[in-house]
Amino acid sequence: MQLRQMEYFQMVSKMKSVTKAAELLNVSQPSVTVAIKKLEEELGVSLFDRNFKKLVLTREGQIFLKRTEKILSAAQYALDEMRDCKAANKVDIKIGITPIVGAMIFPDIFEKFLAEYPHCKVKFSEEGSLMVRELLQKGALDLGILITSNIAPELEKIAIATEQIHVCFAANHPLHKVSAVPFRELSKYSFLLFKEDTYIRQMILDECERHQFIPNIGFSSRQIETILGLVEKGVGISFLPEVIIKKHANIRSCPLAEPLFIQVGIAWNSTRYQSNVCKTLVDFIARKF
Repeated sequence: MQLRQMEYFQMVSKMKSVTKAAELLNVSQPSVTVAIKKLEEELGVSLFDRNFKKLVLTREGQIFLKRTEKILSAAQYALDEMRDCKAANKVDIKIGITPIVGAMIFPDIFEKFLAEYPHCKVKFSEEGSLMVRELLQKGALDLGILITSNIAPELEKIAIATEQIHVCFAANHPLHKVSAVPFRELSKYSFLLFKEDTYIRQMILDECERHQFIPNIGFSSRQIETILGLVEKGVGISFLPEVIIKKHANIRSCPLAEPLFIQVGIAWNSTRYQSNVCKTLVDFIARKF
């Protein structure tokens, strides 16, 4: 049994087609067909039910796929580890960072990290927390600095801070005299939210559903400064950690009557190899906080 046969089987299982799998693997269709046939002969079972237009895994095929994915993941882990040893820390780290976390800790942390470890090369990608989680699970990112509340179990994390979410609004807004606002009272105002791939947006929409109203979303953006600028001009209200709002003198805020909290932290995929450079950065952030 060869790893290549397992790779072919995994791709066919995913695409439900030998032709599509061969195209993605950049090999001939007969090569994939022969590999699957040899696997089935060696295992003594049929991996696919071929009585449908698309290939469907048999019960045995489903079991073998789970084993295959673990074996291929372990093989990739070993390969990455050896490459890391050879590179002697001269590797790039791909980090996903969210607008919220970027505004809270990003400049200070990475200025100090790069000053202390100048040999490390770091590539940043700004995405919403939900997208960063997805990219971590796919292995497209090495680390994520994001909202870690309710994160998937395969993503290991270190908490940095817990922050309370406040409603923020312009200085002359009717809410400026309120000490704590019931969420249902916000239904009359226009919401300024982050894009769909962000955790805070999803959290706020869940609250709207829980309080049985559909919010009027006046504007969505990925840029925190854009949202803050519109809030300052009285275009609508938004929802941000208190620590961020305090930095803007012309914006007021108040907590919700039923408080909402987010946890901010650093996360990585525990099923994938973590390079020495990644470990160095995780340790650095953990020390700083």
